[in-house]
Amino acid sequence: AGFGGSSTTTNKKSKKKKTKPKSVPVEPKEDPPSSEPDLEPKLDRFGLPVITADNINPPLPPDTELIPSDDVNKYRTQEEINAVLSRHTTVDISQFGNSVRILHVSPPVLAIDGFFSKKECEECFEVVNTSPDDTKDDSNEDGDKNGPMQVNSATFSPLSQSKRTSTTWFCHYHQTPSLLCKAHALLSPACSLPNFEEPQIVRYRTGQEFSWHYDEIPMQQCDNGGQRIATLLVYLNTMNSKYGGGTVFRDLYEYSQIGKSKKKVKKQLTMRPKMGSALLFFPAFRDGTPDDRTLHKGEVAISKTKMIAQMWIHQGEYSPVIPPGNTKDGVEELMEERRRTIQF
Repeated sequence: AGFGGSSTTTNKKSKKKKTKPKSVPVEPKEDPPSSEPDLEPKLDRFGLPVITADNINPPLPPDTELIPSDDVNKYRTQEEINAVLSRHTTVDISQFGNSVRILHVSPPVLAIDGFFSKKECEECFEVVNTSPDDTKDDSNEDGDKNGPMQVNSATFSPLSQSKRTSTTWFCHYHQTPSLLCKAHALLSPACSLPNFEEPQIVRYRTGQEFSWHYDEIPMQQCDNGGQRIATLLVYLNTMNSKYGGGTVFRDLYEYSQIGKSKKKVKKQLTMRPKMGSALLFFPAFRDGTPDDRTLHKGEVAISKTKMIAQMWIHQGEYSPVIPPGNTKDGVEELMEERRRTIQF
């Protein structure tokens, strides 16, 4: 027993007051993002589909064959060149010594070092009466009927979406004997003078470029010589990387060594302009089927003018269109004379 209390007590449980939870505003639920691709095309203010880089120059399918070169600096043999050109027009390197490199295997892209001498590059400047160091304004007047025709550069790209801001001179065949005789040596017997399009000299001043494009021509324009099956570019002056002006292939890559280390990095295939060097690639296969893997561009020229000589080669016999009066008559003799002069 306890002092002043009973031996038994009754314990009562205290009742707790129930409190209502505070109301929290509920965010409206959003539908989860759909995994289905948006098939509705984006429209412009006029209700027309928006033109994008992907529908003008669509990405290549994932299983497209793209084989880079194992060494872009290695000079190659005729057998090695033949191996990468099994589906393209043939190339004969016998007169170019130890100077031909494979920049890419499939599609094939070739570089020919020393294709032109310094003097031959300067002869091209004389043909168009300008040079990379010349800053004077041009005259579009057709003075000499036997001279080159200067035009704003054009492209066959669909819907004219490619941007080209250079100046092109279409030359008479008789004005470029070195280009013709060396192209003949490189591409014959499969292709020769009858297959050659008008020789051109092109200038890109500071800020000028040629955006992504193909060199193939539309089927409806293939009645003159068929499809273009080769592109030959000769760089008439040197452009270091800081000056831009390189020829870049969108889908092709090369592996370059970093310094003295053995580590190699993957980068977009780019041919840097070097005076007298040439680039040869193939916008279509031998049968005329376009090769979409050869999409390329001319980088913007930065603080320096870039100049090239170029020529396209067709499947069949091509008839010159411009300049007025341009002809291949008598050009074989000029080519032979040039061969003797340069002992080529």
